[in-house]
Amino acid sequence: MNRARLGRLGLLLTSALVFAGITAAPSNAAPQMEDIVVHSASMNRDIPLTVLKPKDTSKPAPVLYLLNGAGGGEDTATWQRNTDVVKFFENKQVYVVIPMEGAFTYYTDWIKPDETLGVNKWSTFLGKELPPAIGGKYNTSGKNAIAGISSSATSVLNLAIEHKGLYKAVGSYSGCASTSSQLGQIYMQIVVEQRGKADITNMWGDLSDPLWKKNDPVVHANGLRGLSLYLSNASGLPGPHDTLVEVPDPVVLADRIVVGGGIEAATRICTDQLVGKLKSLNIPATVDYPIAGTHSWPYWQEQLHKSWPQLARAIA
Repeated sequence: MNRARLGRLGLLLTSALVFAGITAAPSNAAPQMEDIVVHSASMNRDIPLTVLKPKDTSKPAPVLYLLNGAGGGEDTATWQRNTDVVKFFENKQVYVVIPMEGAFTYYTDWIKPDETLGVNKWSTFLGKELPPAIGGKYNTSGKNAIAGISSSATSVLNLAIEHKGLYKAVGSYSGCASTSSQLGQIYMQIVVEQRGKADITNMWGDLSDPLWKKNDPVVHANGLRGLSLYLSNASGLPGPHDTLVEVPDPVVLADRIVVGGGIEAATRICTDQLVGKLKSLNIPATVDYPIAGTHSWPYWQEQLHKSWPQLARAIA
């Protein structure tokens, strides 16, 4: 386990309160935000999470599970650090639960332990272990939604298909759902192997293994029927947030436009495949295709804002 993860867990585990497998951690954050840990029996470790509480905790409120991207919240690429998520939800009647681990795992159950990433049973944790723990500690209504960006935009679709009935709504922003296609597998290899330094065959086996199709939301799109679906993906062309006014560092801006633009253009192809499959199955979905925009946080913040009314209606 890396030093940053050890430090974070060390801080969280200093708390004395243990309730239904949840440990609450001391925090200097606003009263609305609480850092907790939930023990995962399937992975035999404690998982840190951030919880944003609703405006009125005396009344039952639904839960939005909000996933970070490839870094899983273990780096600086988090919803809290890069968006207005805390302020946006401060007056809303919903619990927002953000896992702060799971880097490069695609939040799925891996078939083998990995030398770099260890044991990963994230679908079991998110779909079976976490919801009752959250419901045991907080005054929840039993209605849930889930949303994610980039790699986790793929994960939220698979989680909704696998855990039928757990979620009523799904928000998928800039994801690549076609995991068994050549493009999808290349994208996942970049995330898992190049960035995560892990062995992707420990996840779903060799790239020709049937598990890749079993975990392909496009192949199994019928499993999304009945859910309130919100899908978004920009074109990859520079957009209103890709300027020197918002990104004063020319090197950082160039990286966002070139690399972030390329990634967004690639995920757009994947999103088109999912949208086409949903249409062929007569499964309704709200699809937002901004004319311009890169694979970056300002656009995901906008999509969270735009999708929230739809997600809220499904779980309110």
